[in-house]
Amino acid sequence: MSDTQPESLAAETWLAEDADRYLVRRGDADYPELLGQIGDPPGELYVRGDPGALHLPALAIVGSRNPTRGGARNAYEFARFLGASGFVIVSGLAQGVDTAAHEGALAAGAQTVAFLGHGIDRVYPAANRDLARKIARQGAVVSEFPVGTPPMRELFPQRNRLISGLSLGTLVVEAARRSGSLITARLAGEQGREVFALPGSIHNPLARGCHRLIRDGAKLVESAEDIINELGAIAGHVASPPPPPVARPASRADDDADYRRLASHIGHDPVTVDELARRSGLTIGEVSSMLLILELDGTVEKLSGGRYALLL
Repeated sequence: MSDTQPESLAAETWLAEDADRYLVRRGDADYPELLGQIGDPPGELYVRGDPGALHLPALAIVGSRNPTRGGARNAYEFARFLGASGFVIVSGLAQGVDTAAHEGALAAGAQTVAFLGHGIDRVYPAANRDLARKIARQGAVVSEFPVGTPPMRELFPQRNRLISGLSLGTLVVEAARRSGSLITARLAGEQGREVFALPGSIHNPLARGCHRLIRDGAKLVESAEDIINELGAIAGHVASPPPPPVARPASRADDDADYRRLASHIGHDPVTVDELARRSGLTIGEVSSMLLILELDGTVEKLSGGRYALLL
């Protein structure tokens, strides 16, 4: 790392506040090689945490700020599994998929990197302040913007090139047709990185961005092994760990005939209460109350428009 003092007093003050704060300039030994290869590499990076996390095989996981419960769960589980496999999980600390990806990596004991669209001295959204602290202890929080820079809409697409640029590949989990995640995916492709996308229901608006990516050449992903098989050789030490045991929560549908009958008519494609009543022969009132129980059990998910879909 360079011994040159930061030019601004704000940067000097920020660096002096804690031992885990660094200013990494291009040309320094701590500057990540992959970022140096992109078309417009940042001149300097403010880092809170471990700069070494920027040099390990990384995978970006991005997606909607308002995912379905299933989308958030997919982001969490993919990050947890891939983090346990040896990948550093990279994202943008936003609500939704980003948050789930960081949390999944942390749960696996893996390192995770969050790139910010503002100065390193603040956290946006504020609700993720505690998460940012955890990331700094188990990875790194990074910004190219000067200390004191506020969150501005135009800065987030700019930081997206760093999310994709640091990573060997980018996985998109639930994205609408007009989404910042698609910008990240496009940048990944332009940077020569792999692009992966999770398919979804044709009735889910948040699956349309992923389907568009797949049509345009992104690799369709159904399991974490698909990514490991694609990137494992490049990453070197990354290997698939034994799959963790999955404890399926008990559901009322397991031991009640009416619940089993209703559950048999719910799939991954959203369906309305009226349609379920017609299919099952139960009354609308019975279906509504049973769906509430199944939602609390974690068996089904309520979607927009009063529709329901299987979650397990």
